[in-house]
Amino acid sequence: DAAMLAADEAKKKKAASTAGAAPSFDIGKYMKKLTSFLARNFFQIKFFALVIAFLINFMLLFYKVSQIESDEEGAEDDGMGDIAAELADDEPAEEAGDPGEDAEDDGGEEEDPEEYIHVEQQFWYLERCINILGMIHCLFSLCMLIAYYNLKIPLAIFKREKQVSRKMEFDGIYIAEQPEDDDLNGHWDKMVISAKSFPVNYWDKFVKKRVREKYSETFEFDALSEILGMDKSAIPADPSSETGIIATLKNVDWRYQTWQIGVTVTDSTFLYLIFYFVFSVLGNFNYFFFAAHLIDVAIGVPALRIILQAITYNGKELVLTVGLLSIVCYIYTVLAFNFFREFYVAEGEEGEDPDQKCHDVFTCFVFHLYQGVRAGGGIGDVIEPPDGADNEYVRILFDFSFFLFITLILLAIIQGFIIDAFGALRDQLQGVEDELAGNCFICSISSDYLDQIPHGFDTHVQKEHNLANYLFFLMYLINKDESDYTGQETFVWNMYQERCWDFFPAGDCFRKQYESELGGGGG
Repeated sequence: DAAMLAADEAKKKKAASTAGAAPSFDIGKYMKKLTSFLARNFFQIKFFALVIAFLINFMLLFYKVSQIESDEEGAEDDGMGDIAAELADDEPAEEAGDPGEDAEDDGGEEEDPEEYIHVEQQFWYLERCINILGMIHCLFSLCMLIAYYNLKIPLAIFKREKQVSRKMEFDGIYIAEQPEDDDLNGHWDKMVISAKSFPVNYWDKFVKKRVREKYSETFEFDALSEILGMDKSAIPADPSSETGIIATLKNVDWRYQTWQIGVTVTDSTFLYLIFYFVFSVLGNFNYFFFAAHLIDVAIGVPALRIILQAITYNGKELVLTVGLLSIVCYIYTVLAFNFFREFYVAEGEEGEDPDQKCHDVFTCFVFHLYQGVRAGGGIGDVIEPPDGADNEYVRILFDFSFFLFITLILLAIIQGFIIDAFGALRDQLQGVEDELAGNCFICSISSDYLDQIPHGFDTHVQKEHNLANYLFFLMYLINKDESDYTGQETFVWNMYQERCWDFFPAGDCFRKQYESELGGGGG
């Protein structure tokens, strides 16, 4: 009885303390739930944002430009009297002349009427709809950015850490060899190998230790430890007893954090989403910025994405070719400025000076880039013809060589880069689809052999050699303690550590084994 009473009193005290305590609100818990929700629904949010962008741009089709009407336009007169009166009041006459000519000159210099963009009065509600949809689109854009940062950036960092670790362990990059001069990512990754906390996301935490043991016979132990950012002594250092903000800042691995920021900001999709969000914010000030969001159709559809990738596939060659085109244009600019500038003079309107396109080197260069490159027949189509000139034949050679080198050769090379890249990407995508549709990914046996029995190939790739089952098995080995491995698991794990894929049943399956047994028994 005494024990029961004591237990009841303890329950009452606990209930009283719980009731008297202030309710706690864990912000971090709810923020984690929110980011997880956004990450799970990233593609749905992206789809709704695209739909909103289409709706906004459809409403923008009803906008038009009108001129601001002045109060004096209602009077029916020729307008010359008012202009003359204003000139007489504001500006004293400096020279004697015909007043009619002065009035005509001043009338020609009258400023253009101001214009404004608006929607018809009968569609007044469109502006409010666009305003509301614009704020919703801006919110969706921010959610997309947060979702991608929590969904894909950790995966990108994991893949980069995995790539760096394998390069060190199997290729000796950063230890025995250095990355190529044009490998910017390789030089940036060189920073992180000496970070104390590397690797963070990659599961293999002992890769540095194995690299040091592998190359300890070739290089000095202390030098390897310094390159890899490892302690030279086997005895770990005593943890620091300092507390406070300064101690917290000292404990941060700034080298790894800097590398992580570099990997994040160089992710192409992350940069695209940043510009997507910025244009969405600007669209709330000028609705026509939402037109840029329609390009998301080409980003989201794989068949259309190839078109954009074809432009950047040979990006280095394209940039170099455009640079060469600019150099050739400059050479023709120098020749035109010194020998043919009289052909670059266009007659101005009545009372205006002639338009001289090549009496200034910079103006002449811009004219060649803007007009000459775009002209179908070269620079000769946009300047005066050489008929009857003293240097007529030299000028003909100048025009023909410009047309040959720039219009026919260099522009054709640029177009060829893009077209070839498009064909290569299309063939690559089609080849992958054909390979997966016609052969088993695990054993590479064709569907023609497996489909000799009904639904043989589908049954094989879904049950016998399911790729997901192999991935799950590898993840099972990664998360399992090595001391608990069976003999088969140890065999597979050792081969995986050496990046040897001989444990995959290439060219073999249950059906072939069964047929070979039948054939052997019959013989």
